[in-house]
Amino acid sequence: MTKPMRLEEFTRLRPLVRGQVVDGLSGLIDRVAAAAPPAYRFLRFQWFAAALAAYGGHARTVLVEAEGEPMAALPVVAVGPAVLRMGAVPGCYWPFRGFPVARHADPRVFAVLADTLAHEWRAVRLGPVQDGDPAAEGLLAAARDRGWAVLDRFVADSYLLDMAAARAEGPWPRTSTLKKNRFHEKHLASHGALDWSFVSGADWNHDLFDALAAVEAKSWVAARTSGRDAKFTDTGHGAFWRAAATDPVLADMMWAAVLRIDGRPAAFSFDLNAGALKYAIANSYDPDVARHSPGKLLYWRNLVRAAEDGITAVDWGAGDSGYKSVIGATAGPALRDWLLLRPGVPALAGRALGGLWRRSGR
Repeated sequence: MTKPMRLEEFTRLRPLVRGQVVDGLSGLIDRVAAAAPPAYRFLRFQWFAAALAAYGGHARTVLVEAEGEPMAALPVVAVGPAVLRMGAVPGCYWPFRGFPVARHADPRVFAVLADTLAHEWRAVRLGPVQDGDPAAEGLLAAARDRGWAVLDRFVADSYLLDMAAARAEGPWPRTSTLKKNRFHEKHLASHGALDWSFVSGADWNHDLFDALAAVEAKSWVAARTSGRDAKFTDTGHGAFWRAAATDPVLADMMWAAVLRIDGRPAAFSFDLNAGALKYAIANSYDPDVARHSPGKLLYWRNLVRAAEDGITAVDWGAGDSGYKSVIGATAGPALRDWLLLRPGVPALAGRALGGLWRRSGR
């Protein structure tokens, strides 16, 4: 008969979990990101460093370890008046503003994470993140258990393309789609020699970023909006993506399909490949050739190449559902902003004013 384990022996076997706050970005972020689920491994040190360089702020990192192994790394930047002690997770809006957690982290890791946050901040904003995000779900559950007020506001629905399912149903792309694409491509070629290319990893350089920015500068984004949401211009998010590409691991994830006509950039699709999932970040085209659907032609080529490379799904995030639905995307998890207010007066105030936060979504 097996001898029963004494309590002190059981306690020794349970990994010691402890949390600490590190000034600046912790050098252990990359180790945590490498142990996260594949779709979240882009949440690396340089991802957050690029956000700080592009958007400002000084980060402190909440680090949780189990038996010396880093399990969670949550960077936080101060927001609002210092006396309020409010923080937010830095990052780029899309794919999302989240943080890495090792895929084998247990509830005690999130409990220590919430407790460590409570020592330093009265309120923390997390997001936007998608419903089902494992790091967010773990932290939200631990915070609720400890009496935090946890407020959400709906941002938008995401859109997902299940390429594996589409290919299993029969020929993909459909014959009719290929026929239409050949028609448009024939007429597009009347503008000059067409060059279709894919770039990633060491291909990223200043000239390539400038080429993508040039397309955006002529596109509807510049003509119909303030241009602040452009991904590669100086007035948009160009500084972030250029800084992110200095990390070779992130550069390998960053992917662009580019169409040039007589050597001039005319359209691009920009994605982040994370395991078998492709995050569609941006696509744009020169309006001078818009009637021949250069963006659609390029993206179908991009999807076919993605399938050949082992990508099984595309996450298009929020935004115009029209062209996404035509390609086959359907509504996916909602994107939400979360506001966590620690127990005590902050939580009481949050519960009383939570409606204001929820109504501020879009």
